[in-house]
Amino acid sequence: MKKIIVAAIGLFTLATLNGQAVEQRLPGAEEISNRRTSFNMEEIKVRWKKAALENCTGVPCVTFTCGTSTVSDIDGNTYNTVLIGTQCWSKSNLKVTKYNDGTAIPDETANTAGWGGLTTGARSDYTGAASYIATYGYLYNWYAAKGVSTSGSTTYKNICPTGWHVPTDGEWTALETQLGGFSVAGGKMKSTGTTLWNSPNGGADNSSGFSALPGGQRLSPASVDIGNEASFWSATTDVTTGGGGWAWFRGLSRLSGFLNIASTSKDMGQSVRCLKD
Repeated sequence: MKKIIVAAIGLFTLATLNGQAVEQRLPGAEEISNRRTSFNMEEIKVRWKKAALENCTGVPCVTFTCGTSTVSDIDGNTYNTVLIGTQCWSKSNLKVTKYNDGTAIPDETANTAGWGGLTTGARSDYTGAASYIATYGYLYNWYAAKGVSTSGSTTYKNICPTGWHVPTDGEWTALETQLGGFSVAGGKMKSTGTTLWNSPNGGADNSSGFSALPGGQRLSPASVDIGNEASFWSATTDVTTGGGGWAWFRGLSRLSGFLNIASTSKDMGQSVRCLKD
Protein backbone atom coordinates (compact mmCIF):
# COMPACT_ATOMS: atom_id res chain seq x y z
CA MET A 1 0.00 0.00 0.00
CA LYS A 2 1.22 3.51 -0.86
CA LYS A 3 2.03 5.81 2.05
CA ILE A 4 2.31 9.57 1.83
CA ILE A 5 3.97 11.48 4.65
CA VAL A 6 3.91 15.26 4.44
CA ALA A 7 5.91 17.70 6.54
CA ALA A 8 5.60 21.44 6.01
CA ILE A 9 8.80 23.51 5.80
CA GLY A 10 8.12 27.17 5.08
CA LEU A 11 6.40 27.39 1.71
CA PHE A 12 7.43 23.86 0.77
CA THR A 13 6.58 20.37 1.95
CA LEU A 14 8.65 17.26 2.00
CA ALA A 15 6.53 14.29 1.07
CA THR A 16 7.49 10.66 1.12
CA LEU A 17 5.83 8.56 -1.53
CA ASN A 18 6.67 4.88 -1.33
CA GLY A 19 9.90 5.73 0.48
CA GLN A 20 11.01 8.38 -2.03
CA ALA A 21 11.26 12.01 -0.94
CA VAL A 22 9.22 14.40 -3.07
CA GLU A 23 9.34 18.16 -2.69
CA GLN A 24 6.03 20.02 -3.01
CA ARG A 25 5.39 23.75 -2.91
CA LEU A 26 2.57 25.18 -0.82
CA PRO A 27 0.80 28.29 -2.19
CA GLY A 28 1.53 31.51 -0.34
CA ALA A 29 -1.05 33.72 1.31
CA GLU A 30 -1.22 36.12 -1.66
CA GLU A 31 -1.69 33.28 -4.13
CA ILE A 32 -4.44 31.74 -1.98
CA SER A 33 -6.17 35.11 -1.80
CA ASN A 34 -5.94 35.53 -5.59
CA ARG A 35 -7.33 32.07 -6.16
CA ARG A 36 -10.25 32.77 -3.81
CA THR A 37 -10.93 36.09 -5.51
CA SER A 38 -10.84 34.49 -8.94
CA PHE A 39 -13.19 31.71 -7.86
CA ASN A 40 -15.61 34.13 -6.23
CA MET A 41 -15.71 36.38 -9.28
CA GLU A 42 -16.35 33.44 -11.59
CA GLU A 43 -19.07 32.17 -9.29
CA ILE A 44 -20.67 35.61 -9.20
CA LYS A 45 -20.62 35.82 -13.00
CA VAL A 46 -22.28 32.42 -13.34
CA ARG A 47 -24.97 33.27 -10.82
CA TRP A 48 -25.59 36.69 -12.38
CA LYS A 49 -25.95 35.15 -15.84
CA LYS A 50 -28.34 32.52 -14.53
CA ALA A 51 -30.47 35.16 -12.80
CA ALA A 52 -30.52 37.30 -15.94
CA LEU A 53 -31.70 34.40 -18.09
CA GLU A 54 -34.41 33.48 -15.60
CA ASN A 55 -35.77 37.01 -15.22
CA CYS A 56 -35.31 38.62 -18.62
CA THR A 57 -37.21 37.87 -21.81
CA GLY A 58 -34.70 39.67 -24.04
CA VAL A 59 -31.00 40.24 -24.45
CA PRO A 60 -29.50 42.35 -23.06
CA CYS A 61 -31.35 42.25 -19.78
CA VAL A 62 -33.42 45.43 -19.33
CA THR A 63 -35.19 46.29 -16.09
CA PHE A 64 -38.98 46.42 -16.51
CA THR A 65 -40.65 49.48 -14.98
CA CYS A 66 -44.43 49.45 -15.11
CA GLY A 67 -45.77 52.70 -16.49
CA THR A 68 -42.76 53.45 -18.68
CA SER A 69 -41.85 50.01 -20.07
CA THR A 70 -43.90 48.33 -22.78
CA VAL A 71 -44.81 44.70 -23.41
CA SER A 72 -45.11 42.92 -26.79
CA ASP A 73 -47.30 40.00 -27.82
CA ILE A 74 -46.32 37.10 -30.09
CA ASP A 75 -47.48 39.06 -33.18
CA GLY A 76 -45.16 41.95 -32.31
CA ASN A 77 -47.90 44.33 -31.17
CA THR A 78 -46.61 46.63 -28.44
CA TYR A 79 -48.67 47.78 -25.46
CA ASN A 80 -48.02 50.59 -23.01
CA THR A 81 -48.41 49.71 -19.34
CA VAL A 82 -49.92 51.40 -16.30
CA LEU A 83 -49.36 50.78 -12.59
CA ILE A 84 -52.55 50.96 -10.52
CA GLY A 85 -51.85 50.25 -6.87
CA THR A 86 -49.64 47.18 -6.97
CA GLN A 87 -51.11 45.85 -10.23
CA CYS A 88 -49.43 46.35 -13.60
CA TRP A 89 -51.96 46.46 -16.48
CA SER A 90 -51.67 46.69 -20.24
CA LYS A 91 -52.93 50.12 -21.25
CA SER A 92 -54.82 49.09 -24.38
CA ASN A 93 -56.93 46.15 -25.51
CA LEU A 94 -55.36 42.98 -26.81
CA LYS A 95 -55.11 42.64 -30.61
CA VAL A 96 -53.18 39.38 -30.91
CA THR A 97 -54.13 36.63 -33.39
CA LYS A 98 -52.32 33.74 -31.67
CA TYR A 99 -51.85 32.30 -28.21
CA ASN A 100 -48.33 32.86 -26.92
CA ASP A 101 -47.28 29.35 -27.98
CA GLY A 102 -48.04 30.22 -31.62
CA THR A 103 -51.41 28.45 -31.87
CA ALA A 104 -53.80 30.48 -34.04
CA ILE A 105 -56.99 31.99 -32.61
CA PRO A 106 -59.53 31.61 -35.46
CA ASP A 107 -61.02 34.79 -36.91
CA GLU A 108 -64.77 34.18 -36.79
CA THR A 109 -65.90 37.69 -37.80
CA ALA A 110 -67.84 36.37 -40.78
CA ASN A 111 -69.48 33.57 -38.78
CA THR A 112 -72.80 35.34 -38.23
CA ALA A 113 -74.75 32.10 -37.88
CA GLY A 114 -72.44 30.12 -35.65
CA TRP A 115 -70.54 32.58 -33.43
CA GLY A 116 -72.93 32.04 -30.54
CA GLY A 117 -72.42 28.28 -30.56
CA LEU A 118 -68.62 28.25 -30.36
CA THR A 119 -66.98 26.47 -27.40
CA THR A 120 -63.36 27.06 -28.39
CA GLY A 121 -61.33 30.25 -28.64
CA ALA A 122 -62.33 32.75 -31.33
CA ARG A 123 -61.80 36.42 -32.21
CA SER A 124 -63.80 38.97 -34.13
CA ASP A 125 -63.47 42.55 -35.28
CA TYR A 126 -66.38 44.95 -35.30
CA THR A 127 -68.02 44.26 -38.67
CA GLY A 128 -67.84 47.22 -41.03
CA ALA A 129 -65.20 49.20 -39.11
CA ALA A 130 -61.90 48.90 -41.01
CA SER A 131 -59.84 50.73 -38.38
CA TYR A 132 -61.48 48.95 -35.45
CA ILE A 133 -58.64 46.60 -34.48
CA ALA A 134 -55.95 49.29 -34.39
CA THR A 135 -58.04 51.37 -31.98
CA TYR A 136 -59.99 48.83 -29.94
CA GLY A 137 -58.29 45.47 -30.45
CA TYR A 138 -60.20 42.28 -31.16
CA LEU A 139 -63.31 41.03 -29.42
CA TYR A 140 -62.63 37.54 -28.04
CA ASN A 141 -65.00 34.95 -26.67
CA TRP A 142 -64.28 33.69 -23.17
CA TYR A 143 -62.76 30.49 -24.50
CA ALA A 144 -60.02 32.52 -26.16
CA ALA A 145 -59.50 34.61 -23.01
CA LYS A 146 -59.19 31.40 -20.99
CA GLY A 147 -57.07 29.65 -23.63
CA VAL A 148 -59.39 26.82 -24.65
CA SER A 149 -58.16 25.92 -28.14
CA THR A 150 -59.57 22.39 -28.30
CA SER A 151 -63.12 21.51 -27.34
CA GLY A 152 -63.30 20.28 -23.76
CA SER A 153 -59.61 20.89 -23.09
CA THR A 154 -58.50 21.60 -19.52
CA THR A 155 -54.96 22.41 -20.64
CA TYR A 156 -55.17 26.14 -21.08
CA LYS A 157 -53.08 28.28 -23.39
CA ASN A 158 -52.17 31.91 -22.63
CA ILE A 159 -53.54 34.65 -24.87
CA CYS A 160 -51.43 37.29 -23.09
CA PRO A 161 -47.69 37.85 -23.54
CA THR A 162 -45.37 35.60 -21.55
CA GLY A 163 -45.33 36.78 -17.93
CA TRP A 164 -48.85 38.24 -18.23
CA HIS A 165 -52.34 36.78 -17.87
CA VAL A 166 -56.06 37.51 -18.19
CA PRO A 167 -57.12 38.78 -14.74
CA THR A 168 -59.34 36.72 -12.51
CA ASP A 169 -62.57 38.05 -11.05
CA GLY A 170 -60.71 38.58 -7.76
CA GLU A 171 -58.02 40.65 -9.47
CA TRP A 172 -60.67 42.85 -11.08
CA THR A 173 -62.19 43.29 -7.61
CA ALA A 174 -58.78 44.38 -6.29
CA LEU A 175 -58.65 47.05 -9.02
CA GLU A 176 -62.16 48.21 -8.14
CA THR A 177 -61.21 48.50 -4.47
CA GLN A 178 -58.01 50.39 -5.30
CA LEU A 179 -60.05 52.94 -7.27
CA GLY A 180 -62.58 53.57 -4.50
CA GLY A 181 -65.35 51.07 -5.23
CA PHE A 182 -67.66 50.22 -8.13
CA SER A 183 -69.63 53.49 -7.99
CA VAL A 184 -66.62 55.60 -9.06
CA ALA A 185 -64.04 53.13 -10.42
CA GLY A 186 -65.49 53.10 -13.94
CA GLY A 187 -65.08 56.85 -14.35
CA LYS A 188 -61.48 56.61 -13.21
CA MET A 189 -60.89 53.92 -15.85
CA LYS A 190 -62.60 55.51 -18.88
CA SER A 191 -60.77 57.66 -21.39
CA THR A 192 -62.14 61.18 -21.44
CA GLY A 193 -64.06 63.13 -24.05
CA THR A 194 -66.77 62.19 -26.53
CA THR A 195 -64.74 61.58 -29.67
CA LEU A 196 -64.85 57.80 -29.18
CA TRP A 197 -67.22 57.56 -26.23
CA ASN A 198 -70.72 58.72 -27.05
CA SER A 199 -72.10 61.58 -24.97
CA PRO A 200 -72.27 62.12 -22.06
CA ASN A 201 -69.39 59.78 -21.05
CA GLY A 202 -70.50 60.24 -17.47
CA GLY A 203 -67.94 60.47 -14.68
CA ALA A 204 -64.94 59.91 -16.96
CA ASP A 205 -61.64 61.38 -15.79
CA ASN A 206 -59.22 58.48 -16.51
CA SER A 207 -57.36 59.32 -13.31
CA SER A 208 -56.15 55.70 -13.08
CA GLY A 209 -54.57 55.79 -16.54
CA PHE A 210 -56.44 52.62 -17.55
CA SER A 211 -57.72 54.46 -20.67
CA ALA A 212 -60.73 52.26 -21.45
CA LEU A 213 -62.34 52.74 -24.87
CA PRO A 214 -65.89 51.75 -25.92
CA GLY A 215 -65.12 48.76 -28.15
CA GLY A 216 -68.60 47.27 -27.84
CA GLN A 217 -69.42 43.56 -27.76
CA ARG A 218 -69.95 40.64 -30.13
CA LEU A 219 -73.27 38.90 -29.72
CA SER A 220 -74.75 36.30 -32.02
CA PRO A 221 -74.86 37.14 -34.83
CA ALA A 222 -73.78 40.81 -34.77
CA SER A 223 -71.59 43.26 -32.85
CA VAL A 224 -73.25 46.00 -30.83
CA ASP A 225 -72.70 49.04 -28.63
CA ILE A 226 -69.52 50.53 -30.09
CA GLY A 227 -69.21 54.00 -28.57
CA ASN A 228 -71.55 53.08 -25.73
CA GLU A 229 -69.96 50.20 -23.84
CA ALA A 230 -66.63 48.65 -22.92
CA SER A 231 -66.53 45.15 -21.50
CA PHE A 232 -63.59 43.08 -20.32
CA TRP A 233 -63.38 39.35 -19.64
CA SER A 234 -62.15 37.82 -16.42
CA ALA A 235 -60.73 34.30 -16.46
CA THR A 236 -63.28 33.17 -13.86
CA THR A 237 -66.38 31.04 -14.49
CA ASP A 238 -69.64 31.99 -12.79
CA VAL A 239 -70.34 28.65 -11.16
CA THR A 240 -73.85 29.62 -10.05
CA THR A 241 -75.28 30.69 -13.42
CA GLY A 242 -75.67 29.08 -16.82
CA GLY A 243 -74.55 25.60 -15.79
CA GLY A 244 -70.88 26.58 -16.08
CA GLY A 245 -71.42 28.30 -19.43
CA TRP A 246 -71.20 31.83 -18.01
CA ALA A 247 -68.19 33.84 -16.83
CA TRP A 248 -67.57 37.09 -14.96
CA PHE A 249 -66.69 40.35 -16.69
CA ARG A 250 -66.45 44.09 -15.99
CA GLY A 251 -68.43 46.64 -17.96
CA LEU A 252 -68.26 50.40 -18.47
CA SER A 253 -71.01 52.58 -19.89
CA ARG A 254 -71.15 56.01 -21.52
CA LEU A 255 -73.91 56.92 -19.06
CA SER A 256 -72.06 56.82 -15.73
CA GLY A 257 -68.84 56.30 -13.82
CA PHE A 258 -69.93 52.91 -12.48
CA LEU A 259 -67.83 49.78 -12.91
CA ASN A 260 -70.46 47.16 -13.61
CA ILE A 261 -69.89 43.63 -12.30
CA ALA A 262 -71.79 40.92 -14.12
CA SER A 263 -71.57 37.53 -15.77
CA THR A 264 -72.59 36.51 -19.26
CA SER A 265 -72.47 33.64 -21.71
CA LYS A 266 -68.94 32.52 -22.56
CA ASP A 267 -69.63 32.70 -26.30
CA MET A 268 -70.02 36.48 -26.14
CA GLY A 269 -67.23 38.61 -27.66
CA GLN A 270 -65.52 41.09 -25.32
CA SER A 271 -62.26 42.98 -24.99
CA VAL A 272 -59.27 41.59 -23.11
CA ARG A 273 -56.75 43.40 -20.93
CA CYS A 274 -53.66 41.66 -19.55
CA LEU A 275 -52.23 41.80 -16.03
CA LYS A 276 -48.58 41.22 -15.19
CA ASP A 277 -47.87 38.02 -13.24
